[in-house]
Amino acid sequence: MAKNSVFQHFNKSLTLACMLIAVSTFNYGFDNAGFNTTQAMDGFQHQFVGVMMGSLVSGRYGRRMCMFSMSCYALITATIAITSTTREQILAARVLNYVYVGMELAVVPVFQSEIIPAPVRGLAVGSYQFSLMFGSLIVNCVCRGTSTLEGNTAWRIPIGLFYVVPTIVLSLVWFIPESPRWLLTKDRVDEAKAAFYKFREGCVSDEEIATEFEALQLALRLEPEQGKYMELFQGVNKKRTAIVVAMNFFQQATGQAFASTYGTIFIKGLGTINPFNMSIVMSVINLTLVSTGLFLNDRIGRRPLLFIGASIQIAAVLTMGGLGTVSNPTDGHKIAIVAMLIVFSAGFVFAWAPLTYVVTTEVSALRLRDASQRTASMINVLMNFAVNFSLPYLLYAPYAALGSKVGFIFGSIAVCAVIFAFFCVPECKGRTLEQVDRMFIEGVPLRHFGDYQITDISDERAMEKGELGIEVKAVEKV
Repeated sequence: MAKNSVFQHFNKSLTLACMLIAVSTFNYGFDNAGFNTTQAMDGFQHQFVGVMMGSLVSGRYGRRMCMFSMSCYALITATIAITSTTREQILAARVLNYVYVGMELAVVPVFQSEIIPAPVRGLAVGSYQFSLMFGSLIVNCVCRGTSTLEGNTAWRIPIGLFYVVPTIVLSLVWFIPESPRWLLTKDRVDEAKAAFYKFREGCVSDEEIATEFEALQLALRLEPEQGKYMELFQGVNKKRTAIVVAMNFFQQATGQAFASTYGTIFIKGLGTINPFNMSIVMSVINLTLVSTGLFLNDRIGRRPLLFIGASIQIAAVLTMGGLGTVSNPTDGHKIAIVAMLIVFSAGFVFAWAPLTYVVTTEVSALRLRDASQRTASMINVLMNFAVNFSLPYLLYAPYAALGSKVGFIFGSIAVCAVIFAFFCVPECKGRTLEQVDRMFIEGVPLRHFGDYQITDISDERAMEKGELGIEVKAVEKV
């Protein structure tokens, strides 16, 4: 196997864990594909509930228990949906399924980030977005295939997909190890060591595994946080929380819902191109671009991709907005607008879509990871709702009736996203979560995370013992 191969970091336990966690996201994609804007308010409320429940269960009982409980819940909502005899019943099932979506959003990125080696963490955590999109593509293809069937079979087959993913997760979740980092926060050291070894054995030497585990333990001992929610807004954690909030704000506020939720309707309204065909084209392009971004982000870094992705979004939506100012647009103008919408969507999935989850899970304090992800998810859900709720009023008469000129709004917000990424997003490529934690505690400037030199484990041990003249109490006051 090549020395720099991505696969050298994955053994059987880690591969199974990553695949199972990724598959659990398919259900989110299934739900997204059938999103109905008339359910936005109820869905928003229930997704908030799911985020809170998922975060609390994950933090108290573990990542596996959260995945198990959310899968049990998903089977109940799937049963309600597939046995529906009225429109109201199936709508109720879909709204209730948002609790599952919220729980999944609270646990999956965190679990992924805690078990993955630093050199491939961006790939693994970013795969959350790939799984979501792939799930959407699957259900769209199934719906296309069953659309010619007569009777209830046409819709019951796609709804039946909601049984598949929870059943797989329920069957296999207890065969993967628990998060070693979560176990350590509960002082279950022996279990944490055994789980950590299972995730690393065969990929690196026993000595390297022991060294990495010791660094993890040391980081927790030196960390001043005790895991209380209000600590997110104290000391250096205010900076971390601001990054988390801003990343999730910009992910949604730059207008991804315009392409993902309203894109097909908008294209249909232009009356020049078959909207279904364009949705398939957009899905294929997006899957290609998100795969490319996942491949690159552990190689060239998070920051460069965020700049590139946002720049593509800016160029596309501002061009689209400019085309929308033409008083009597020709078919050529309309086709160009559609093309810019596709380019905008591609720029989003290339960087900001997957990297928001990567950055969010990298920058939080070790004992505050659940609280930080809970906050991130709530901001994400809130902004997703706000944009989805606002778009009909921005796009159509008798309200603002901006049409494609809405691109000027989203383009301006994307410019702010680039400025934020330049000044405020740290480069964590190749860093362990413990090293990222140390750099925040030591006050390293955010733009210098990428080239900052971290002391090795022997120096860290000496620091803990005070042999370098630095008291641990001094660290606790930071």
